[in-house]
Amino acid sequence: MEKIDRYYLEITSIKNLKGKDKPSDKTIIELVDNKNYELNEFFYKQIGKKHQWADRLVWQEKDWIKYVSNENVKTYILKEDEELVGFFELIFDKNECEIAYFGILEEYIGKSLGGYLLSEAIKIAFEKKMERIWVHTCSLDHKNAIFNYKARGMKIFRTEELKRKIV
Repeated sequence: MEKIDRYYLEITSIKNLKGKDKPSDKTIIELVDNKNYELNEFFYKQIGKKHQWADRLVWQEKDWIKYVSNENVKTYILKEDEELVGFFELIFDKNECEIAYFGILEEYIGKSLGGYLLSEAIKIAFEKKMERIWVHTCSLDHKNAIFNYKARGMKIFRTEELKRKIV
């Protein structure tokens, strides 16, 4: 059996955000048209393959369309010089927001883009009058993921240990 540590983190005030500055004028974040599920699928598969994201691998086109068509789901992409770099999905529910998926394509890791992207995800959620923004990560995600969340001012509010069969 393989042991996986899962961490749930939250931030409850914009005052606690330790933001990261925009890396360059060529860096932009755009809201994706909710009919464009292909971007969600692309980022999920490209970023997730190294970190064993598997829950959506069984999704068909109709599943992706249903997900991105939900008015509470918003997807944002990060571009550098018009090149796709990363993304995040926000799921709004009453007065809180989950950062459902978040990541940077492998070739852009280590270029100080993840901290900026996470800062902006948190800012966007608070701009929508959310009282709490939360995320979960695990020991399968990039080794710097939890450090990025904590560096932005998020605090762990729950941990759990999962076990899965190694195949």
